[in-house]
Amino acid sequence: MHMDAPTRGFHKAEFEQRTTNAQNLMAAQGLDGILLMSEPEVRYFTGFHTLFWQSPTRPWFVFIPPEGKPVAIIPEIGADLMRRTWVDDIRTWSAPDPADDGISLLIDLLSPMAARTKRLGVLKGHETHLRMPLDDWERLVSSLSGLKMVDATGLVQQLRMVKSAAEIEKHRYICGVGSAAFAKVPEFVSEGMPLEDVFREFRRTALRQGADDVPYLVGAADVGGYADVISPPSRRPVQSGDILMMDTGCTWDGYFCDFDRNWAIGRADANAQQAYDVLWRATQAGIEAARPGNTCRDLFYAMSEVISELDTSAGDVGRLGHGLGMQLTEQPSHAAFDNTMLKENMVLTIEPSLSFGKGKMMVHEENIVVSRNSATLLTNRAAPELPLI
Repeated sequence: MHMDAPTRGFHKAEFEQRTTNAQNLMAAQGLDGILLMSEPEVRYFTGFHTLFWQSPTRPWFVFIPPEGKPVAIIPEIGADLMRRTWVDDIRTWSAPDPADDGISLLIDLLSPMAARTKRLGVLKGHETHLRMPLDDWERLVSSLSGLKMVDATGLVQQLRMVKSAAEIEKHRYICGVGSAAFAKVPEFVSEGMPLEDVFREFRRTALRQGADDVPYLVGAADVGGYADVISPPSRRPVQSGDILMMDTGCTWDGYFCDFDRNWAIGRADANAQQAYDVLWRATQAGIEAARPGNTCRDLFYAMSEVISELDTSAGDVGRLGHGLGMQLTEQPSHAAFDNTMLKENMVLTIEPSLSFGKGKMMVHEENIVVSRNSATLLTNRAAPELPLI
């Protein structure tokens, strides 16, 4: 490891502040509680951090009351870990139990609210999902007929979009790790090396640099440019004239970096060099536009204006960057449809892309934090000219 890592986890005060912020918004919006059941939200309010969420077998629930600490309703297998968080009220059942996977416990908790026709916030919107069987959800709703289910997506997402100083330090560290790993790519990539081996060695390198995991790594290598940026690697050898791109999401203490780098193998043709130059300048335009008071739409158009020098279809990918946090991609989106106002301490990706030549594309990405008057890079800025290996 080449840099000092921050402290793992968070102080209790961090969770107290997050919960108080949520409760203030709940009061303003007339909500009498929020029910959470997806991993980032549960972790955000409790600190409950485990890879066990990768198993779809068990549901997990956290209730945010109008005041006081969250209540956890979770499988008994998670009780010991949850007791190490700041949460005191932990109600468990022996799971899995397909006949009653925590539903009776939820009904017991929420019945007093239903009896008084209270308003329960749940996440219904974009980038959310119901992490419990639909049958169980329907049973819960029918058992609580007096309860009004209200969408709390915007409330929770606006809290998560603005990061604390401790969250930003975790991002800064893992972005430094990713930058250090990318800097070593020319040391281990050579002509004739299968792309699959390039990916495998990058993962090893990132772990050696200090990443906890490399759950996301995609990319491509093809002559003059690539046409696909989401595929797993093949055994095709990297060859002279290729443009190699890798896009990684490394994690440390549950927080992501998400950025990519491009290299030319042996030589680069004029089209690829031009595409890289346009993207680098589009990225710079996005970074410079990322300041408080501007919107995500403003970022999109600042980048699109530069991209249009070479490609007028910049909107085809849907967006040119997004939020970053405990998830590889979070709200907001740098897109024409997103008028989210940028605020200090938002952590964002700046990710312009373009099409060029005959069916080729190129993507460039950096990670930033919105600061008081401008943006601060979390990643080590890519070279302004297409690097050669």
